[in-house]
This record gives sequence, structure tokens and C-alpha cells, in this order.
Amino acid sequence: MFERLVPHMRVKSIYDIDLNLLTEKGVKGIITDLDNTLVGSKIPLATPELIVWLDRLRELGFKVVVVSNNHETRVSRFAEPLAIPFIHAARKPSTRAFRKALQVLDLQAEQTVVIGDQMMTDVLGGKRMGLYTILVAPIAPLDEGFGTRFNRILERVALSRLRRKGLWQEEEAGK
Repeated sequence: MFERLVPHMRVKSIYDIDLNLLTEKGVKGIITDLDNTLVGSKIPLATPELIVWLDRLRELGFKVVVVSNNHETRVSRFAEPLAIPFIHAARKPSTRAFRKALQVLDLQAEQTVVIGDQMMTDVLGGKRMGLYTILVAPIAPLDEGFGTRFNRILERVALSRLRRKGLWQEEEAGK
């Protein structure tokens, strides 16, 4: 069970993802979380740096969809000005929203990556669908809601077990 929480890649932020490597792997689509992945959970709109990154994704031919457990108002206010499709109230790690995201992208699982800041939602949900998963460090962990704080406690327990089993090495971050 705990192995399903180990992402394929870990990086500090979305800006550390080697987009050329993803292209070489045949990736054409990105399913991304919103809060604490793209922006802090209290930041309503994309930052200038994020807009540049999203433009770069488009230049490289990536399709993007935001999949968030947050409510429609939060997600639509962020995604609509960027012309990015979104799925709100996703109930990750349920696979329903990931299946819908693949339909929106019109891609297969092997052509798509999931980027998120939580092992219990983004990584587990993505792996359940056979997607390549990329875990980023949360942007603003002190601004998280109750559900996310609870998930972080579960993540710490899981990380402890993964370390004991030799499945999680701290020096791997960024690879």
C-alpha cells in the first residue's frame, strides 16, 4: 500500500520540472493540482512567473487541466482567466476526476503526468490510474485547510514507514 504513495519524481516546485524530459518521454498532457502546487492556497490568481511557465507549456505543445478538491468558485476564478479547463470538487484520490481529466485532454494515461503537492491525493490518485506522478513541495504549507493538514499527518506516518522500508530517500528530492 505505501508504495502507491511514492511518486515517480520529486521536485521542489513546478519550475524545477524538466519539460524537455517529459516531451522525450512522450508526455503530451499535464493534470495539475491548484492549491500549494501552482500557487499558495490563499493566492486567488496566477503569478507572473506561473503565467510564463504555463505559456512555456503551451509552446511545447502540452495540454493542461487543473484538477482540484477545492470548490468551484475558487478553481474557476483561477483557471478561467488562463483559459485552462478545470475539474473542481474532484474528491482525489478517487479516480473519477482523473478519468474525466484524461477525457478533457483527449489523451491516454501513458501520455499524461499528474503534478501535485500531496501524496494522499495527487500521487495516490494518479498512480491508481497508471499516471506518471510528480510530487512538488507545498508552496505555503502554513495556509492549508483542515483536510490538508490531516493528510499531512498521514503523509508523515507513511514517510516514516517508507523510509524504514528503504523506499524513500531524502537525497532523491529534485530527481
